[in-house]
Amino acid sequence: MGEAVASSGGISVTDAVFIQLAAILASEGPEKMLRVAVLGGGCSGFQYKFDLETATSDDDIVIEKDGARVVIDSVSQPFLDGAVIDYKDELIGAHFAVDNPNAISSCGCGTSFSM
Repeated sequence: MGEAVASSGGISVTDAVFIQLAAILASEGPEKMLRVAVLGGGCSGFQYKFDLETATSDDDIVIEKDGARVVIDSVSQPFLDGAVIDYKDELIGAHFAVDNPNAISSCGCGTSFSM
């Protein structure tokens, strides 16, 4: 897990996320932001969802560095309290990931978890 460089509302984001997001914004446009959400479902009960969006809501947490923004909605915030959002480039592929201390178990790919 990379070192967290920005945080808000108990949620931290690593520099690796902002570096990857800056690369994405270079081709997608600077108005885009990475939305991280927790949804019901997945093989462990909840799943993480990562999307590029252009709008925020009044109750969103926005974590920003050098113009790159990560946004978390108010429903997902309690599930991510204390979590670190990271970007990993591994043999199995490059992906955004969440190190979540609230999860009691997670699936093998790390995209779903239970509490």
